[in-house]
Amino acid sequence: MIFGFNTDIRHEDTVYHVQSEAREGEQLLQTQVFVRGRCIGTRAVSLASMVAAGGENTAGQKTDGANAGPGAPDQNDDQKKEKMLRDLHREVLDAIREGRLDSVLNKRDTPETLAAVKELDLEWTNADSVHAGGTLMMHLRVTEGGAPIQGARLTFRFARPDAAPYYAQILTDSAGKAEMRVQVDEKSLPDASVLVQASFGGRTATRKFQLRQRI
Repeated sequence: MIFGFNTDIRHEDTVYHVQSEAREGEQLLQTQVFVRGRCIGTRAVSLASMVAAGGENTAGQKTDGANAGPGAPDQNDDQKKEKMLRDLHREVLDAIREGRLDSVLNKRDTPETLAAVKELDLEWTNADSVHAGGTLMMHLRVTEGGAPIQGARLTFRFARPDAAPYYAQILTDSAGKAEMRVQVDEKSLPDASVLVQASFGGRTATRKFQLRQRI
């Protein structure tokens, strides 16, 4: 499982939200750029072409994909793909910092085009009350075009200092809802984070949630 990357970056008076994810069903690595919640453009690269090129991204930088080969373990393959995605994400961030975003986007979406595209939406519905009785409990909902998605796969990665990451997977129910529970001391929450990836029909949505101790 490949996790995505999300970064907010300011250039002059504009704050850009950059979101990168692997669209496994389409064999694409994709970066989307948002301004005030609206996607202003995308950069998509064929995963197969990057691997065939020896893991070299469009900026000419080598990635770990250069060592990929048939029969490599799935975990290693995912690590290499994640490194390629990280390089693509960094390429777009660098372009924003240098004021040349248009030069790296290979698609600028119009409002009409965006309105016709259905994307997965991942919502954390109990963000105000997440920890009780020594248990971290997250309620999440996956929708597409406002409609609940049954059978979407949610992959969780719970990370905190001085402990190995905790991974879990669960499917959404008929209402598009799923619940994750992890035993954890509330005092460790300010240093912890949860990365959640929803996958359905070859589409994905990745969100990173920062946790905090109740005041």
